[in-house]
Amino acid sequence: MEILVAGGAGYIGSHTCVALLKEGHRVVVADNLCNSKAETIHKIEQITNKKVVFYQIDVTKEEDIRPVFSKHQFDGVIHFAGLKAVGESVKEPLKYYYNNVLSTIMLARMCQEYKVNRFVFSSSATVYGENEIPFVETMNLLPTTNPYGETKVISERILMDMQKANPEFCVSLLRYFNPIGAHDSGLIGEMPNGIPNNLMPYITQVAKGKLNKLKVFGKDYPTVDGTGVRDYIHVMDLAEGHVLALEKLTKGVQIYNLGTGQGTSVLQLIRAFEEANHIQVPFEISERRPGDIAEFYADASKAERELEFTARRGILDMCRDAWRFEKNLG
Repeated sequence: MEILVAGGAGYIGSHTCVALLKEGHRVVVADNLCNSKAETIHKIEQITNKKVVFYQIDVTKEEDIRPVFSKHQFDGVIHFAGLKAVGESVKEPLKYYYNNVLSTIMLARMCQEYKVNRFVFSSSATVYGENEIPFVETMNLLPTTNPYGETKVISERILMDMQKANPEFCVSLLRYFNPIGAHDSGLIGEMPNGIPNNLMPYITQVAKGKLNKLKVFGKDYPTVDGTGVRDYIHVMDLAEGHVLALEKLTKGVQIYNLGTGQGTSVLQLIRAFEEANHIQVPFEISERRPGDIAEFYADASKAERELEFTARRGILDMCRDAWRFEKNLG
């Protein structure tokens, strides 16, 4: 299939491009590079030895995206083109609503017009709000604790309504947990512009000496050691989950959690990183971050049952791969 990967130069998008190419699909990337780099496209080609068509465009703009749809005959779209920092979304809600919701509307509209009937959406576990754990797909979505999460809820509803009105349109909503790690080539990984918002690139940059110390936000949560607990999943497992979801998408709206089903605290992750890589990570405890919740992890059984998806790589693999990528950055 020929697949448009919106946001394909980003962290999860780039690894998904690798997984798609490995399975013999053709990949076209649209990305405005606001939190990614053009060189990532060359790295994808280097890893796979296959060509990627790349458009540096903003998918919220019709004049940018329409020519891409008219030039190609896409079999499907995978939509990663969203801003993703929880803390920033609390400070700049309009930026998040504008980009994340409008990109979904624009891509869905193009799919309707150009009769592209497979749509895989990069959603998030944040849609569950402060629900009972483990999070399961059938739960009622509670109000989320931040605008980033709300943009995912709204986008999911838009796509569900679009599917209801267009029965031939098929949607897979992938609610994923916390992707970390990197491709085992060390060529692509999480490479945020500026100070990282996510935990693992922060850990790797502290380990490397680029940043002084890691801030651990909150140590008074009702968890195993007082620090936040998350379901960390290797980014390549996550990428392979997207390919399975795309290939098995034949009808209606499908919703899947992509996670491991196990929680790991911030301190446990730091210790695992130190153990895997024989390096110290200095840290200090800081105040809780607005919009964060204490603990969440997936019930991942539906994806295993219907997609035959299981996360195969463990926490130590995630830590080793993330560090290899950081060291390769020079």
